[in-house]
Amino acid sequence: MSGRTERAGLDVAEVLARFVEDEALAGTGIDADDFWTGLAAIVTDLAPRNRELLAERDRIQERLDAWHTEHPGRPDAGDYRAFLEEIGYLLPAPEPFMVDTEDVDDEIAAVAGPQLVVPLLNARFAVNAANARWGSLYDALYGTDAIPDEGETALTGSDYNPTRGAVSIRRGRELLDAVAPLASGSHADATAYRVEDGALVVDLGDAAPSGLADPGGLVGWTGDAGSPDTVLLVHHGLHVEVVVDHDHPIGSDDPAGVADVVLEAAVTTIMDLEDSVAAVDADDKVLGYRNWRDLMRGALTAEVDKGGESFTRTMAPDREYTAPDGSTVTLPGRALLLVRNVGHLMTTDAVRDPDGAEVPEGILDTVLTALGALPDLRGDTERVNSRRGSMYIVKPKMHGPAEVAFAAELFARAETLFGLEPATLKMGIMDEERRTSVNLLACIREARERVVFINTGFLDRTGDEIHTSLRAGVMVPKGEMRSEPWLAAYERSNVDAGLAAGLLRHGQIGKGMWAMPDLMHDMLEQKVGHVRAGATTAWVPSPTAATLHALHYHEVDAFAVGDELAGRESQEVAEMLRVPLADGPLDPDVVATELDNNVQSILGYVVRWVDQGVGCSKVPDIHGVALMEDRATLRISSQLLANWLAHGVVDEEQLDDSLHRLSSVVDEQNAGDPGYEPLVGTGGPGLAFEAARRLVVEGAQQPNGYTEPLLHGLRRRKKSG
Repeated sequence: MSGRTERAGLDVAEVLARFVEDEALAGTGIDADDFWTGLAAIVTDLAPRNRELLAERDRIQERLDAWHTEHPGRPDAGDYRAFLEEIGYLLPAPEPFMVDTEDVDDEIAAVAGPQLVVPLLNARFAVNAANARWGSLYDALYGTDAIPDEGETALTGSDYNPTRGAVSIRRGRELLDAVAPLASGSHADATAYRVEDGALVVDLGDAAPSGLADPGGLVGWTGDAGSPDTVLLVHHGLHVEVVVDHDHPIGSDDPAGVADVVLEAAVTTIMDLEDSVAAVDADDKVLGYRNWRDLMRGALTAEVDKGGESFTRTMAPDREYTAPDGSTVTLPGRALLLVRNVGHLMTTDAVRDPDGAEVPEGILDTVLTALGALPDLRGDTERVNSRRGSMYIVKPKMHGPAEVAFAAELFARAETLFGLEPATLKMGIMDEERRTSVNLLACIREARERVVFINTGFLDRTGDEIHTSLRAGVMVPKGEMRSEPWLAAYERSNVDAGLAAGLLRHGQIGKGMWAMPDLMHDMLEQKVGHVRAGATTAWVPSPTAATLHALHYHEVDAFAVGDELAGRESQEVAEMLRVPLADGPLDPDVVATELDNNVQSILGYVVRWVDQGVGCSKVPDIHGVALMEDRATLRISSQLLANWLAHGVVDEEQLDDSLHRLSSVVDEQNAGDPGYEPLVGTGGPGLAFEAARRLVVEGAQQPNGYTEPLLHGLRRRKKSG
């Protein structure tokens, strides 16, 4: 437990005070007393308003619960809409407007590509994600189920399978033919790559050499022009690097010496302080703030043990090439980094106000992450992040335009505190709460001078969908949610709003996470749908997934899709207001399976969250498919079962039976973890088991169905011993 100290009337955890004064303020020219006085003023002015916004959430939910109790079942569309307008849930659409955000980096405004999300408290993950701007296509194909792991193409442990390798090479050549076609012939027949008079020439064996069909596709090369080490191409704004190395194990068997095809992949990465981390006290928060500052200094490192060897992983340098005109082309070696702060709900004991109340965690996040970004904003960094002098904060779980306006004011106060130009702090609006979805244009308008990002997040959005209408009746099983009308309407409406507000080529229109990190074959088949739907970015769970998802942005021109969709009629809000209720009694077998599947998911996630402080886990579902679980997926599972409990689909006896049975299953799944503690020990159920049960039994009473209050309280108890 950290000691405490007083600063400008604030009661501050000693570990935070020391970090701010000894590390974060160093070299900024900002006096410590001025910092704490400024933070105290922000807390004094904005914390009460933060509480008012949360009280408004509670008021609206109370009205919704009462109305649905009085009008059970699927509501009449006209009556329901009138009620939502009456209580201030559904607001009038704003007059047409266009966003006017300035100084946005190309990675956000001009390039469409994958986006990673990574827990900021884990330095190794953070460095890997920052370096995921470039990824080996050969490795991504060879090492995943993108190529079938069976028969002649089966993975053979540490031994190289040349047949499987040949498939990777063939698909690499197919990509080159698609993104950089030759004037004649195919890259598959290449015997050498060279540059003559600033143009790429590809030797094709017995056939005549060929240049590119579009000579402008050549960006540059490294090494000698007559025998380059790499050749850099560009297509749809994304770069592709052909690596030539005749001494490489792969290149030595290739007629042209091609050892790899490297793709520009994770163009942007969100460093997460929210759903994928377990940060419950000052020590946790300082770890995240320190990692963010080190990222913004270009100096974050991580110690890695791999193959029996230890080494230090650092942030990648930029990449330099010789351009066709002889000049030097420099490309970023790292993803452009955004940071996701927490929402408006939670408070933190890292700082207490003069009355002893914990301050809103979102306020502290904004101030401390802005402070951490000062080295980059002032050019005092080893590795540049923003070349336009901007900082990017993704703001989650906001409910409606008033909360967006509040976040914008908070950002402005931080800019004033640090002497930054107005709108230096850019905002990403996560469209993951129902009251934001149905008022999205109004939300964007409140941040039109700083918004750079909107996205859809099916997971949290589903959790809020259930909780908002929890009293209306029995919700459909989790797997059926994807076919419910509200979801398609929500996904389309998000794109329509972004296009209507002029976000295309000024920011990102994003789609959600691929949650099955081991199923890359399925991702390659399905996730291209995000680009075809109008997204300029979409979330992926790993650097390897980013490399594979990059293929979709070569397959489909995201900006051309956006231009085409901009002319369609906007999605009506009415479809988003269709409550996803079951049409009749649920099949008992379906109920039993769904109960166990959700219980297993909850247990598998919370046991690591509460006992080990792991905020994002790969948890097998009841069918053995590994799913990425975070607080958003936890919110769905707990809210669905809370809904079924409230309407008698299941009872507490059935819940308890499932919890105890599946605790043994989860224990077995974690048998290889030496630090794992059984969910039910010799002394009875532990805190993780308690968390799982309470998330369901008390789910209807949790604010907006969020899981954080319960998880944080129990994790703090665990840390206290």
